[in-house]
Amino acid sequence: MKNLGNMLKQAQQMQTRMQEMQSKLEALTVDGAAGGGMVTVTLSGKGDLKRVSIDPSLLAADEREVLEDLLVAAHADAKQKVEATMAEEMQKATAGMNLPNMPGGFKLPF
Repeated sequence: MKNLGNMLKQAQQMQTRMQEMQSKLEALTVDGAAGGGMVTVTLSGKGDLKRVSIDPSLLAADEREVLEDLLVAAHADAKQKVEATMAEEMQKATAGMNLPNMPGGFKLPF
C-alpha cells in the first residue's frame, strides 16, 4: 500500500508539473532563420506558426524558388528549437520521478 500511495503522490506531482509546462509552452515563442536571417519564422511553443519575416530582396519574381526553400528551412529550424525546448521542459517536469523505462521512450499525448 505504501508504494501505491507514493505512486499516486508522484502522479499528482507530475500532473501539476505538466500543467505548468503546458502554460510555459503556450507563452513561449521561438524564432527560426534561414538564408543568413533573410527569412525568419516565429512558432509558438506548441508549434503554431505565428509570424514570417522576409527580406525585401527575396520578393523579386526570379527569387521565388529560393524564398520557398528558405521558408521551409526557417520553419524546420524553429520546429527543431521548439522540440528541444519541449524535451527540456519535459525533463524538468519529470525530474526525480520513477517513470517506467518504456521501449521507444515515454510518449505523452500533446
